[in-house]
Amino acid sequence: MKRIYSWEPWFFIFFGIFHLHRIWGLIDRVSYSEFWLGILESKGIFYFVLMGILAFLCIFGIAIFCRNAGHNYWWRRIYIFGGGYLLFDLFAIAVELKVWNELLMLMFDVNSPYWNLIWGVFIGLGAFVFCLGIKLLKEYKAQK
Repeated sequence: MKRIYSWEPWFFIFFGIFHLHRIWGLIDRVSYSEFWLGILESKGIFYFVLMGILAFLCIFGIAIFCRNAGHNYWWRRIYIFGGGYLLFDLFAIAVELKVWNELLMLMFDVNSPYWNLIWGVFIGLGAFVFCLGIKLLKEYKAQK
């Protein structure tokens, strides 16, 4: 039987908020870029706590998808595709994969004509998963 676990709506709400914070990048490119490049370069406690939380949530989501093989909701595929992408991203950053670092530098180039498009896509993704989280929260409460 399909069921929504109590933590699943919060998973999507968290990732939605995480992506929606990028609105800051549309408001102030320089401070947004400086903040995240500083986090990536310093690899301090904030970096490791955030990356640890993100990695844990992705692994947990993928495990839930696998555990429910054969009777997953459509949105659980996000655990596989989104989680897989994020885990690769975290791995590429951790091992300082040259091509990935170059891509990140291009993404955080405040003079890029694609700045609004790049960050707008992430914001759109954030809005989608945030709304999905709210929808799942309602459905979770209704299934009880």
